[in-house]
Amino acid sequence: MRRLAGFLDGVPVPMLAVDRDARVIAANGLAGGLLGADLPGRPFVTVLRHPAILQALDWVLDPTVMPAPTPDPALPTAPEGVAVLRAACAADGREIMAEITIAPLPAPLGRGATIAVIDRSVAEEAEQMRRDFVANVSHELKTPLTAMTGFIETLRGPARDDARARDRFLDIMEREAGRMNRLITELLTLSRVQAEERRRPLGRVDLPGILRGVLATLTPRAELAGVTVETLGLDQPLRLPGDGDQLTQVFQNLIENALKYGASGGSLRVTLSRIAHEPLLRGPAWAVVVEDRGEGIEEQHLPRLTERFYRVDTHRARSQGGTGLGLAIVKHIVNRHRGRLRIESRLGEGSRFTVILPEGLSRG
Repeated sequence: MRRLAGFLDGVPVPMLAVDRDARVIAANGLAGGLLGADLPGRPFVTVLRHPAILQALDWVLDPTVMPAPTPDPALPTAPEGVAVLRAACAADGREIMAEITIAPLPAPLGRGATIAVIDRSVAEEAEQMRRDFVANVSHELKTPLTAMTGFIETLRGPARDDARARDRFLDIMEREAGRMNRLITELLTLSRVQAEERRRPLGRVDLPGILRGVLATLTPRAELAGVTVETLGLDQPLRLPGDGDQLTQVFQNLIENALKYGASGGSLRVTLSRIAHEPLLRGPAWAVVVEDRGEGIEEQHLPRLTERFYRVDTHRARSQGGTGLGLAIVKHIVNRHRGRLRIESRLGEGSRFTVILPEGLSRG
């Protein structure tokens, strides 16, 4: 038994061993961390309760009592007498997607089997995110492309000589092409921001100056929407560690969103203030609050607002030219600056977006 325990401890993945009766006789520390403590002595059925795993174990222990498991084409081909399978199973009180390899014990160690359990949950989640991302991008591009293809066919056919229809269709096509261009630009921006997220900005920026510049750029849009803009704290001198271009994009996105979706409230307030000690940042920080008095957002949407392509009102967002990527970009830029993004809103009362940036960046 000591030899077996030493053998398992030398394996760099969670692994345990069972005897001919499928009772656990040894487990390495990684298996204990994944599947729970005190594994030796327990029937294996109490460790991983999954029919396919138990059937595969029975087959490895005695191939005459059970047909061989059907190979999974997504997994490597298993050697003779070895079963390799994937299964969603409960491990130490949580659900994981595991890759299981069950093999006979080496003859000098006795009769039984070893079970290696590799948690592939993170890889599975990443792959699902990739599939979702590709599906969302495809949908976002296919919708306007389908519309544009239909307009082109119409202009070549029934509306060939209809000047009014031609002008109307060309206006729509220009708008859709612009939205696709914004989508591609923001996808590239998001990719670049994510690639830089682990590298802290090295420069220092004039934060009040950035806010004043963004507001000056968006003032005509606010006037057109009939929105009164109030500011507080933007006249103080302040330089913080940061990337000026990225922070400009953060506040441009937040203030544009406030004008798009909060214009019905008739007012917008941008406030800059110091926090003497921000617990999550473990030190002094500065908070920029962008607050509107618009329709507000229902509570169930708030946790998902920074997800890529998530929209509260899909039709309205598209009609306003939104890509569904703005707040995702904001989140990753704020993360790069080791800051925090807080979103608060109540239906009928407006929304408040707060960006908290550390006054100084520590090492690491």
